Amino acid sequence: MSHQDKQDQETKAIKQADLDFLKLAAAAGEICLKYLDETGFSCWSPVPYGWIRQGQSKRLEQTALRGKRVSLIGVLEPEVSFDAAYRIGSITSKEYIEIMDRQADLAADLFLRHRVITVIGQDNSSTHTSKAVQLKIPEWQRKGLFLFQLPPYCSEMNPIELEWLHLKRDHLSGQMFDSEDYLMWGIEDALLSRYDSLGFDTSYFEFSYA
Repeated sequence: MSHQDKQDQETKAIKQADLDFLKLAAAAGEICLKYLDETGFSCWSPVPYGWIRQGQSKRLEQTALRGKRVSLIGVLEPEVSFDAAYRIGSITSKEYIEIMDRQADLAADLFLRHRVITVIGQDNSSTHTSKAVQLKIPEWQRKGLFLFQLPPYCSEMNPIELEWLHLKRDHLSGQMFDSEDYLMWGIEDALLSRYDSLGFDTSYFEFSYA
């Protein structure tokens, strides 16, 4: 679904110019630029398009229960790495902070070794801007991790959105899972299959209290 009618074009242009500058800095090795986002999955996947004999309907046998939502949060460094974590239910600020603490530790190590800061682009969801998150930002910045807020309704500026598309369309489409556990294993297999083939470094973990 397009949200272009909701975009503030002036704000978008300013943010796009800032993002282009960050991309140039990353290409020159002056910063490490990553992107963060969340998505969700259910045990019933959409039926993919495909050929079928005339007069027949394409269908897949569904499992007994649709099950609960399995949420995935990912951090992408284009052409380099993909880090992800999942849980049954929604991603809250608590889970967001856990994965960002991990990213801050990676940023601290990178800064110590190469004097390069890490910048993570993300949207302005309440999960990313809560009071608990605001209290953590100074700590992350001391470790060399900084946040770049993308403008509202501009998902096309975040390349991780294409990764969600590939995972759902190319790896999980048409699959039905008997439980949330099987779904999470399916997501993990899809991630490892995709990023191993691309040569990415991949980290995939379950939250400590999920």
